Amino acid sequence: MRNIYTLFAAATLAFAGVTNAATLTVNITQVTKAAGKMAVKLVSSSAAYDGEAEATAAQMVDVKSVEPISLSFPDLKPGTYSVMVMQDENGNGQLDSNILGIPKEGYGFSNNPRVMRRPNFDETKFEVKDADLAITIEIL
Repeated sequence: MRNIYTLFAAATLAFAGVTNAATLTVNITQVTKAAGKMAVKLVSSSAAYDGEAEATAAQMVDVKSVEPISLSFPDLKPGTYSVMVMQDENGNGQLDSNILGIPKEGYGFSNNPRVMRRPNFDETKFEVKDADLAITIEIL
C-alpha cells in the first residue's frame, strides 16, 4: 500500500508544473485581392505589439485566392495575446499607404476594432486559456 501512495505522490509532483497548451486558429476573411503574401504576427505584450520586443510567433501565407485563409499557432501558454495581419501585395515588406497615410494594402487586427487610426494593444488583445480558441480577423 505504501508503494501506491509513493507512486501517486510522485505522479502528482511530476504533473504539478505542467500547464495545458492551446492552439489558436486565426481565420482571415474579406480578402479582396489574390496577390502577395499575408503576414500574420502573434504578440503577447504591448512592447511586442509596438515592435519593441520579439513576437511570440509569425507566419507568412501566399494569397492565391480571395477565399478565407486559416492558420494555426499551436502550443500557446495561457495568457494575453494580440494578432496583426498585413497583406503585402507587392512583396516590399511593408504596408503601403497613399499620400494621406491611408493603407492601400489589406490589414486587420484581432477583435476587428473600427477606429480611424492604428488600434492599440488594449483594443486588440484577447485571452488564451488552456483550451483551443479560434478568432476571425476581417481584412480592411
